[in-house]
Formats: sequence, structure tokens, C-alpha cells
Amino acid sequence: MASTRLEPYLFFSGHCEEALAFYRTVLGAEVTYMMRYSDSPEATPPGMLAPGFENKVMHATFTIGGNTLMASDGCDDKTNFSGFKLSLSLPTQAETERAFNLLAEGGSIQMPLAKTFWSPSFGMLTDRFGLGWMVSVEDEQG
Repeated sequence: MASTRLEPYLFFSGHCEEALAFYRTVLGAEVTYMMRYSDSPEATPPGMLAPGFENKVMHATFTIGGNTLMASDGCDDKTNFSGFKLSLSLPTQAETERAFNLLAEGGSIQMPLAKTFWSPSFGMLTDRFGLGWMVSVEDEQG
């Protein structure tokens, strides 16, 4: 029997390529596959895409630290990330501070990095693409 997988699929409202480049720089993301709407073997149904989205990203797969995520520009510029955040755990305080500060550039910080009872350093932010993050140092106790 095949194993079950759960992978986040993120829609970037026309900014997918920019987001992937940002995550490559900040988190070492690696794009393993990308297809534009214009490269699809089947025509997009009429009226499905907002004007100017013909060359946008239809589907991309990328990895961050061995975790697979998927992304797209979506069909228009109306996507809104709400109701969830991505949780990013890093092995050291220095890596956590670097990632947190870079992800926060152009975004907003909801909770600055601080010691908590579950992590030596934890903070929450929303990046420039509207994606929420919880960033922490891995707790050595597990």
C-alpha cells in the first residue's frame, strides 16, 4: 500500500517565482519542478486565468530542509494566506535569528524572537508575501 503524504500547497497571487527566489536565498529552498500555464500540454479553460497570468507559474515543487512544498501563482491576484502558519525549526540560535530576520524583511513581526518554555527562541512573523511563519530553535529536550 502506498504511503500517505501531506504537503502544503501555497498560492502566491502572481508572485510565485519571486517567492521561490526569496525562499531560495533565505532558507536554501530548492525548486525541483516548475511549469507555467503556457507550458501546459492542455489549454487552460477560457476565463479561468486573470489577464496576464498566461506565463505565470501553474505548478512548482520545492524543498526546504528535506520537506516538500508545492506552489502556484493561482489563477488571479486574490489569494490570501489565513488560518495557518508554517512552523520552521532550526538547529542553532544563529540560524534561527538569520532566518527570522530575513523572512521578516518587507513583512511584519507579530512576536519577536524570545525564550519560551518550549524553545530557547521562538517568534512569529508574516513575510512579504503574506505567508505566516513560526520560527524556533529546536528544543534540545525534543
